[in-house]
Amino acid sequence: MQINEIQDELIEDFAFYQDWMEKYEYIIQLGKEVPLIEEQYKTEEYIIKGCQSKVWLFPELKDGKIYFTADSDAIITKGLVSLMVKVLSGQTPQDIAKADLYFIDQIGLKEHLSPTRANGLLSMVKQMKLYAIALQAAS
Repeated sequence: MQINEIQDELIEDFAFYQDWMEKYEYIIQLGKEVPLIEEQYKTEEYIIKGCQSKVWLFPELKDGKIYFTADSDAIITKGLVSLMVKVLSGQTPQDIAKADLYFIDQIGLKEHLSPTRANGLLSMVKQMKLYAIALQAAS
């Protein structure tokens, strides 16, 4: 599936929920489904700077596509990184680097996150795009 198809699917999923408590529960549920990072990568090198909670993100290039694994010590943040992994994992470095992540605004995420969580989300996006650019350059 392409990045925009996944985003459109997420927008539909979020539209199903009436209020933000239900949407937060959905985000928490997604966090339980994130492909977990291996313990050996839970190091400073893979921590996302700019997140209040600890968030680890590991990129792996396989067959021309990047696959992300992640974890966090906070349940909402784990859900947020899971959303990003769901959208960007399994895509080419080029597609990740140029992706317009419109779903973040369309599902109302920015307005419903605390400023520190919103900054953390932007840091996740930035880091994933930086990994894509670096892995593209290295291959």
